[in-house]
Amino acid sequence: MSEKFPDTHQYDDIIHLPHPQSCRHPQMPVADRAAQFAPFSALVGYDEIIKDVAEIRSQET
Repeated sequence: MSEKFPDTHQYDDIIHLPHPQSCRHPQMPVADRAAQFAPFSALVGYDEIIKDVAEIRSQET
């Protein structure tokens, strides 16, 4: 075991339990879950740069 987490045996009783699922609320789709964090993007303008580079590369081939 690494020095950062020397003893994980205290979790042996819960580590293999199934993840709890709500009966009342359906699970949110991954795309919707990711979209809720989009306004907090640290790299403003990054998507446009990626699109521009992709267009340049596609024109080269």
